[in-house]
Amino acid sequence: MPRVMLLIPTASYRAPDFMSAAERLGLDVVVASDIDQPLADMYPGRWLTLPYHDIEHGAQAVARYSDRFPLDAVVAVDDPGTILAAHASTALQLTGNSPESVIGTRDKSSLRRALDAHGVRSPWWRVLRFDEPAPTDSFEYPLVIKPLGLNGSRGVIRANDAASFGRAVARLQRLLCTKSAAEECGELADRYLVEGFIPGVEVALEGLLHDGELHTLAVFDKPDPLDGPFFEETIYVTPSRLSDEQLQEVIETTRRSAEALGLRDGPLHAELRLNEEGAWPVDVAARTIGGLCARTLRFGAGMSLEEIVLRHAINAPLETLNRESRAAGVMMMPIVGRGRIRAILGLDEAAAVPLIEAIEMEARVGDMLIPLPEGADYPGFIFARGEDPAEVESALRVAWSKIAFIL
Repeated sequence: MPRVMLLIPTASYRAPDFMSAAERLGLDVVVASDIDQPLADMYPGRWLTLPYHDIEHGAQAVARYSDRFPLDAVVAVDDPGTILAAHASTALQLTGNSPESVIGTRDKSSLRRALDAHGVRSPWWRVLRFDEPAPTDSFEYPLVIKPLGLNGSRGVIRANDAASFGRAVARLQRLLCTKSAAEECGELADRYLVEGFIPGVEVALEGLLHDGELHTLAVFDKPDPLDGPFFEETIYVTPSRLSDEQLQEVIETTRRSAEALGLRDGPLHAELRLNEEGAWPVDVAARTIGGLCARTLRFGAGMSLEEIVLRHAINAPLETLNRESRAAGVMMMPIVGRGRIRAILGLDEAAAVPLIEAIEMEARVGDMLIPLPEGADYPGFIFARGEDPAEVESALRVAWSKIAFIL
């Protein structure tokens, strides 16, 4: 029975889906988390703690575990574990990406540097330190300010002029002074990225790399505009309604981006903007799509995305990578405001909307909602499935219109 170590941060949405996929495949699984308690209670006897932010000691701990219980794969479920998984996989000579390639997916300046070096379309960019003055008069506006090491649009802010730039930098600096953000960014917390704003529609590509070859699993439209000042994602729908020519542009740009970073094996999630000049990589990650969005995807006779990732990691046969023919979509419920939830209304009415397949709530009455750019936790997910992408998108919007959060 193959043994797989899953690096699952405590804050991840993904633990149940990956564990279910591992059970279907008959894998012996150990969960490696970053905090002592919650996952230990969920998976007794199959759990250990790793220092995600101390890569050397974390990789050594994985090696010691493998000495006693040999591992066939080390798989990172979300961004925080990707670098550690790459180091551990390399040390154990397992399938995976090199540590150097994965660093480019966790440091936004490394991504831009790699894309520039390989001639992949990219906006102008600079890295600045918080303790040095910024040459605001020399910038081209609008622009976007980003933390180097956070994910999920957290801390990403658009600025249209010098005054809004100054406010955005101050706000980002306050965010990076919090304990959780500082730990996640590590040594990158004293700097930030400034890059030109890329106009256009945004899409996401879900792929699998095998020996450097990109297999496109799905392309998602993001029909809601993402123009700022913050960049809260809402609806994902697949298959994409882009033209065949535009789809090929997105796929080829993603392939070149992975090649520029040196990524060769495992899941790939890319965010791109598309305009009259072509496709522009916004972000590239060595992991699957975040949140519960992977539940929109089914392959072959009902195989999940998590099962595909695990099969690839243990070199098990993959008979097909073809997604089901029906359209599917998800809405990440917008964070409607800052405050503690007093009530959530309309869930039954939303679930009754035609084509709605499921509603998964993450937030509960009494929880605190914190909008972007400081927050990043979506209160819930709405799933729809149908014959046409436009109908799926419409169903998601109708269902959301019936839900109300009382704060």
